[in-house]
Formats: sequence, structure tokens, C-alpha cells
Amino acid sequence: MKIFYFTGTGNSLAVAKRFGGELYSIPKVLKNNELIFEDEKIGIVFPVYGFAAPNIIREFIEKVTLKSPYIFVIMTYGNKLGGGINWFMEFAKRNNIHIQYADGLLMIDNYLPIFDIEKQKLKTKNIDENLNRLLNDVSQNKHYINHGTFLDSIATSSIQGLYKILPSFNSPKKFSVNNSCNGCGTCSKVCPRDNITIKKDADKSKPVYGENCEFCLSCINLCPQKAIKLKRESNPNARFMNENVTLKEIITANN
Repeated sequence: MKIFYFTGTGNSLAVAKRFGGELYSIPKVLKNNELIFEDEKIGIVFPVYGFAAPNIIREFIEKVTLKSPYIFVIMTYGNKLGGGINWFMEFAKRNNIHIQYADGLLMIDNYLPIFDIEKQKLKTKNIDENLNRLLNDVSQNKHYINHGTFLDSIATSSIQGLYKILPSFNSPKKFSVNNSCNGCGTCSKVCPRDNITIKKDADKSKPVYGENCEFCLSCINLCPQKAIKLKRESNPNARFMNENVTLKEIITANN
């Protein structure tokens, strides 16, 4: 079994690890020439962005060839799944990837502009119980698609439409770096898009953002000094990394 995953702060990596098999980091796959994969079972695990899929997942689906009689998708999310699964099913189908099982898993939301991580941690989300159900379904080759409701699909269409109208909605220009930055380079190492370079400014080294940002918030959440800030945050002191993964694992996945 092959599991392809994309992770910013560890949620989807933690889930991918539980499924076992061979783990493939999607950012790393996109940097290699090998884009054809075959196995008796293939999984794709990634977070929901804007009730749909992150841009890096869209790029992966457009470029990769997956050959398997059973392809399953797990979309991790922290608030609402929306019509993300229906959206992704159609997108994958247009790219000749046919999915037999697709469901979501509610986890901690790391979208700092809206959610307070400390409050998120206090919520009952039954993560282990729901993940065990997904693991059991896939182990039995269950065929199931969580289509959601019509209103879910409307929510996805609305948010995706907003992103097209306001392309700067999740812009790297919203990040700033304060004087507590020590130039350690962690932000650059965890960036899945190689969008952050460490440059010397006067007598200090600081991160500089390019324009190819996934807005996964890995840089800001994983900064050891909490030196990276957003213009708007629900709780400027709260940061998140999944407790079942290590910083080294995220660096290895994305760098």
C-alpha cells in the first residue's frame, strides 16, 4: 500500500502514519521525475483548504498517474468539511483518477486568522475514534463517498469563488517577522514550496517570502521563537504542531 500525503503542521502526516504502508510526501514527489505509481491500494491524505484541496494537491493530481483498483482519500479538517469531497472527486475524475473511498476527519484547526488553537484543543473531536473507523473501512476495502449536503457544495463554490475574486486573500504579504527571530531557518525548512529564503539583513539573518506560498501556516506555527506573525490572529500566542509527529518529520516531508 502506498500513502501520499501533504502536511503543514502534522495532522495529515499523523493520519498517514496510522494507515502504514509506504509513505510518500507529495511536495517531494512533485520535485522528482517519477510520477507513475502502482499498488493494490493507494491512499491520499491531505488537509481541506477553503472547503476544497490545497493548490499543491491539485498540482499533484494533475501530474501524477495512479494505478490501483482501490484508491482512498482522507481529507483532514478543523471546522467544516463543506463540499470538499465532492469537489475533489470531480477534480480527480477529470484527471483520470477514480476514487473508491473518500471521507473526512475532524482534527485541530491551525488556521490562525480565525481559530484560537488553545480553544481548539479543548474541544471534543473524537479523533481517535473516528480515525479507527476510517482505518477499519479501508482495511475492508469499503466503497463509500461522503457526499455531504447540497449546502456543503454551495459553501465550497462560494469560498472558491471568493479566492478567485480576491487572490491576495491568503497572501505571503500577510506575514511579518519581529526582532525575536534568530535566523534558525526552521521556517524555510518546513516550507513545502521552497518559498522562504534566509537572508542577512544588517547583522541579522531573517526569512524573506517569495510569491509561491501555499499558506499552510507551517512557518508561523513551527517557528521556535514565535517570531513570525500574521496581520490578524485569533490568539497571537497560540501555535500548533500535531503531538504525534516531530518537527524533524515535517522538515523531512517538506524540505
